[in-house]
Amino acid sequence: MTKAMLIDLTKCTGCRGCQVACKQWNDLPAEETICWGCYDNPPDLSPDTWNRIAFYEWEEDGQPKWMFRPVRCFHCTDAPCVDVCPTGALYKDAYGFTAYDKSLCNGCGYCTQACPFNIPRLEDLDTVKGLANITGKGKADKCTFCQDRVHNDLMPACATTCATGAIQYGERAEMVALGEARVTELKSNGTPEANLYGKDLLGGLGMMYVLPKSADWLTDLDKEQNKGNAPIPSNPAYKLANFWQKILEPIGIAGVGVALAGLGLNFLIARRSIKLEEEEG
Repeated sequence: MTKAMLIDLTKCTGCRGCQVACKQWNDLPAEETICWGCYDNPPDLSPDTWNRIAFYEWEEDGQPKWMFRPVRCFHCTDAPCVDVCPTGALYKDAYGFTAYDKSLCNGCGYCTQACPFNIPRLEDLDTVKGLANITGKGKADKCTFCQDRVHNDLMPACATTCATGAIQYGERAEMVALGEARVTELKSNGTPEANLYGKDLLGGLGMMYVLPKSADWLTDLDKEQNKGNAPIPSNPAYKLANFWQKILEPIGIAGVGVALAGLGLNFLIARRSIKLEEEEG
């Protein structure tokens, strides 16, 4: 029953149809952007932009080359953000996606630090009136894989609008097979570095890419061209913050228990002393 999405970057034309569909379906407001020397618009993900198209350009054999990449949550099977979320706001959906209940988010920001792809973003309190939480920051936001659509037998909004068929959605095993077949086709047609990204990473990603070149090459290009700090590392690191969170959370809970027990003991001792004084008086 595990679902997944496959995005073939060799077919994406950068039309931004998926970007607009995401905004429309999730009722996300437009953002004021600036001209920053690139076609990317907006220049980065935000609490109001869960999917954006990154434009890449480079020279190869004396010719200009272009590639376009939809940037959004990868929905890792072993999702670091889920592991560190202290409130259960982030959790694994029955279809395998990394689902999100915003009403449970406390704005701690652990997910933004744990994600190896730099996807979740926190709201700016300056634009969120009446919101208070333990950090003084807003709540997190990210792609939810259109939970309200897929559980009603509808495709994610982005997939319905893709004109070239670059975005495919279905059973994960089918998406893996489709991706591997496409890689074989590309390699036989002059793209020797073609590969399927995400098949086994972090337990298997719920959003995979067909890449024309290696993930490390694309990550380096992403850094070089300042594409919003959205890497796709060949071996995504399970950040140290995750391990500290797993260690400190039970310690913290135990600490609270010890503190409460101590307070209870102090209360009983004080009450006993008062009673003895009354009896002696």
